[in-house]
Amino acid sequence: METKAGDPGAFAHFDLSRVPSPAFVVDEAAVRRNLECLAEIKSRSGAKILLALKAFSMWSLAPLIDEYLDGYCASGLWEARLAKDHFNGPVSSYSPAYKADDLRELCAISQHLTFNNPKQIERWKSDSNQSLGLENCELGLRINPEIQLGETVKYDPSQPHSRLGFPVSQLVPAHFQHVSGIHFHNLCEQGFDALQQTWNRLEPRIAPHYDQLKWINLGGGHHITRNDYDREALIAFVAALKARSGCDIYLEPGEAVALDAGILVGEILDLFDNGMPIGITDISATCHMPDVIEAPYRPAMRDEGSDGTPVRLGGPSCLAGDIIGDYILPEKPHIGQRIAFLDQAHYSMVKTTTFNGVPLPSIWLWNSQTDELRCVKQFDWTAFRDRLS
Repeated sequence: METKAGDPGAFAHFDLSRVPSPAFVVDEAAVRRNLECLAEIKSRSGAKILLALKAFSMWSLAPLIDEYLDGYCASGLWEARLAKDHFNGPVSSYSPAYKADDLRELCAISQHLTFNNPKQIERWKSDSNQSLGLENCELGLRINPEIQLGETVKYDPSQPHSRLGFPVSQLVPAHFQHVSGIHFHNLCEQGFDALQQTWNRLEPRIAPHYDQLKWINLGGGHHITRNDYDREALIAFVAALKARSGCDIYLEPGEAVALDAGILVGEILDLFDNGMPIGITDISATCHMPDVIEAPYRPAMRDEGSDGTPVRLGGPSCLAGDIIGDYILPEKPHIGQRIAFLDQAHYSMVKTTTFNGVPLPSIWLWNSQTDELRCVKQFDWTAFRDRLS
């Protein structure tokens, strides 16, 4: 598996014994730095930037995030409720499909409500559904650009036969009749060049209808806060698109808000040999870092060695595939040894499960500038019990 790079930043000097194991630790100062970067993009380009809650929904940081961003992107009713109850700012909602009861509440919460295809809009706007309240929000249509740019096919929204968005090749003028905006999301941890390629594919089909649109949402997956991202190109692109379209231009990064802002701390519970050293940890790829299996990728370890015998690390669950990867540990492997995986604030925290009764990591907020450390959430076994019946 390819190792996903991670910058330890201030975590290079964080004492792992300060928190129980397992634990997520998020650096508030690192999140602020990311937000300051995004705020500069906003001010210089004229873009509106939303936080995609699917990637990072740590509402204890809502006051901080509210300072910098324009609103929040929800992938369904529960995320929209979270945005309404714990954050301040407009909510933009999109789901591949909706239930009537969910739509009724989403219409009351959302400023923008985006549909997956034109037939959905026609169906939900029919006379029999007038009580849903669609007139209370601006409707959008998600477009599938039909251009594959992702490194992993199953994570690519433009994969063949994708369920995400209406194929741009099928777009006709009548489809703009009931919408105020166009939305697309074609990127995954990518730079500006992928956005430019995507827009080159879409603009000829959308430009003739600029006068009918109020907004264009460029989606997420933009690694804007990564050091090698071409932010100057993005600023120029957004400013030019805003000028020639007359539309508000939205970006909805999630990962970029929390990039390199958190670690997952774990402990080695047991060591033995089975053709190579095997280490059992209290971190589970299956339960705590599912993208390690789904993507797949190999998360970077803090202070991983470059010379020595690798140890295969895996979680405590009974799933044979609960394997994190092979690592040369920072010191001689021993039971009780603390380890930390980098860049785990986004997606990992929102995807955790209690499969097999594996405990959830606690969540800690650290400020690398002041060294203040506090527990945001501690879980006990009732988190497992109360999901069941």
